[in-house]
Amino acid sequence: MKIALVHDYLTQPGGAERVFELLCKRYPHADIFTSLYEPKRTIDLGERQVRTTVLQKVPGASKNFRLMAPFYFSAFRALDLQDYDLIISSTTGFAKAVRKRPGATHICFCHNVTRFLWDTTTYLRDYATYRNLSGMLEPIFQRMRKADLDSAQEPDFYIANSSTVASRIQQYYGKKSVVIHYPIDITQFSFSKDKEDFYLASARLLGYKRIDVIIEAFNWLGWPLLITGDGPERERLESRALKNIKFLGYVSDTERSQLMSKARGVIVAALEDYGLVPVEANVSGTPVIAYGKGGVLDTQIPGKTGVFFNLQTPEAIHTAVVESSNIAWEYEKIRGHAIDNFSEEVFFKKVEDVIEEHCGHHQP
Repeated sequence: MKIALVHDYLTQPGGAERVFELLCKRYPHADIFTSLYEPKRTIDLGERQVRTTVLQKVPGASKNFRLMAPFYFSAFRALDLQDYDLIISSTTGFAKAVRKRPGATHICFCHNVTRFLWDTTTYLRDYATYRNLSGMLEPIFQRMRKADLDSAQEPDFYIANSSTVASRIQQYYGKKSVVIHYPIDITQFSFSKDKEDFYLASARLLGYKRIDVIIEAFNWLGWPLLITGDGPERERLESRALKNIKFLGYVSDTERSQLMSKARGVIVAALEDYGLVPVEANVSGTPVIAYGKGGVLDTQIPGKTGVFFNLQTPEAIHTAVVESSNIAWEYEKIRGHAIDNFSEEVFFKKVEDVIEEHCGHHQP
């Protein structure tokens, strides 16, 4: 069976890209497609050939990939995938638009519905360009919503990463999905029972990640906080942070793993659709302090693997961090929960059952 793997764009190293990297490793003979590819800025695909769309030829497109948003749907629809028996798309927006030949199967790993189209105010509220040009952009977004709905009809079957995302797929696209919790590569994370005196936030520095309220909480606490990741919000966030908070920017996977294992807790303030960071923290033996909605409801056990706060406010985070500091965490059990439920072995067993059901073939 000839397989095509398709991802929105490979221009950054985020959670969706890490899942796609696992798919690429699992299917080493599959062909890889994406709209834009920057090998030095994203996941490691080794010597694999990556086929791109016409957008790759646009000067500056990879650096300014968000500005290309109106053009992705048509770019993906223009890809020629007629030779493939199975198409596996990995998307938070656009890759589901690819077209297949009659008799082929398209399975979509939907990390989320296209959030900036269906949750525009929340997702773009801190982007000055959107605030200044919202009146002009909204008619464009209306046309893009129609294109998104049309594209959502292309896949034969949806896999959602959480019950939250499954509900959104049903709400916005009218499509049913099966929930398969995304895995992590356990071998890439170290474990330590010896925690050091700092907390960690690891995220792209985007408005909806709510790093701002984490910073405010730790300004009050005065406790050490390290922040990894980069993004358009960095300058604004740095201007609000006191000296107990350090921005590390982009760090290597090895350094990030070490930080995860040594931190007293990992803070997640976003409403995450699924959220790999909490699972990565757990497999490192580290408890999570998270906003108690969305994907964490599927991955965390309060009091056992983490602590929830119910409001995205500095006060709520402050209270949750103090609560976490008073719990005698069993680090080995935190790690064991992650291994038992979110390993690659568990994940691919479920995925290949779906492929076998829909394609009539079992992939090793």
